[in-house]
Amino acid sequence: MNAQLTTQPTLEMIDPRTLTVDVNVRKDAALTPEFVASIKEHGVIEPVIAHRKDDGTVHVLMGQRRTCGAVEAKAPLIPVMVVASPEEAERITTQVVENVQRSALTDADEADAFHQLSLLGVSAAQIAKKTGRAKTQVEGALKAKKSTAGEAALSKGLSIEEALVLAEFEGNEDATEELESVIADDPDMLAHVAQQMRDKRAREEARAALVAELEAAGTVVVKDVSYGYYPTDENVVVTGLLRADGERATDEDANAVCIANNYHGEYSTIPVVTGWKELGFTLRHTTSTAVSKGPMSDEQKAERKTLIANNKAMESATVVRRDFVRSLLAKKQAPKGWQYFTVHALTHHSQVASGYEGAVAAEMAGAKIEGKETWGWNPLRDHVAKTTTRPEVSMIALVCAGFEKTIAKDSWRSPSASHLTYLTQLVTWGYTPSEVEQIILDSANKTTEPDEDTEDIEHGETFEEVHADEEEMIAEEYAAE
Repeated sequence: MNAQLTTQPTLEMIDPRTLTVDVNVRKDAALTPEFVASIKEHGVIEPVIAHRKDDGTVHVLMGQRRTCGAVEAKAPLIPVMVVASPEEAERITTQVVENVQRSALTDADEADAFHQLSLLGVSAAQIAKKTGRAKTQVEGALKAKKSTAGEAALSKGLSIEEALVLAEFEGNEDATEELESVIADDPDMLAHVAQQMRDKRAREEARAALVAELEAAGTVVVKDVSYGYYPTDENVVVTGLLRADGERATDEDANAVCIANNYHGEYSTIPVVTGWKELGFTLRHTTSTAVSKGPMSDEQKAERKTLIANNKAMESATVVRRDFVRSLLAKKQAPKGWQYFTVHALTHHSQVASGYEGAVAAEMAGAKIEGKETWGWNPLRDHVAKTTTRPEVSMIALVCAGFEKTIAKDSWRSPSASHLTYLTQLVTWGYTPSEVEQIILDSANKTTEPDEDTEDIEHGETFEEVHADEEEMIAEEYAAE
């Protein structure tokens, strides 16, 4: 950026008693004993923003409460970011805007410009309006500038979006290393990889919170559990055991639990008996049943591992996919070919019109979601009733939400014609599919719609045997993480 654009802000350590709090600030600094005590102990962490007048006096622009608190705490020096005087703000803003509008400006230059304007008290909305940039882009740049990792990424020539992702995982060395590798080798997959990391982090945090709650209540939480097919199993779920009197064990017999998550990703507990042999329990299943079932082969284990990984990846892809549609519809022009896409969807995939979720569609359309989810609640319907502008956006959102309703986390196992239609259109509009979504796209010849009423139970299997497989899968998934 032009070195003569403006005087660069400087960080100085200044005696708070020498600072001037101008008359236009709030009169009540709302100083509390706790706030003053915090400054005494830790000092002023976030710099005060101020400007220096021609007579040398430094006037506070932002951080009046911190300044007054520092005086009360008798702090000798506090950090002060000295920026240009407000009288120069309009001139500087004009210069910054002129530079931002130059096509040759890098993302790092833009972020610097936005940061400088924010120091002058210009809001993100005002910056966006003045520069013609999206407000989310400005907010992202400002957020990246506040992070050491984000600042470093921008200085390396990375985009604002890439810098934001690295800033989000700052401090996580493994995540940072993987993200940097993706940015270098396959940047189009960054959104998918980042979302998978977010989802994994959320799962780990949710499970850790549940484990902490259980252990605080004195509940024993075990990790390696089984359904009880082999005498060597140490921890067995109660449904796989018999009491000494021959009756089936119940939840009241459990002395531990295992953490499991259901198809929808919700965590719960499975009652378990650990040390069951010493307590007089026996396995419910006979030796012949165990032998007939047999341990999983390496191939079966690999298939099970792939199933778990792909299901999780599909859930993460759903977030990225819907965000892509939302960003696409936020543009001034509707995507090319939207008319035929919507007509084709309504005539060839009729379920998209009747099965869409109003909240998903409303979010895609950028509509404000109000009210609580009750029977018949439909934010998109409410949005359409209130506005007549850009009806094509609501129509596209409705159709996309209808397609979304048909896609489950395991849809990659049996892709349908509707899945192919939807993903193919998104790719045409610029969407980069994840690896698991690519499995659906690669199965272009499989266009038979699945029967949603068919149970996923092979011929000859009992529900109990399928349930046993699910229990083992839950245990393996938990142990894998």
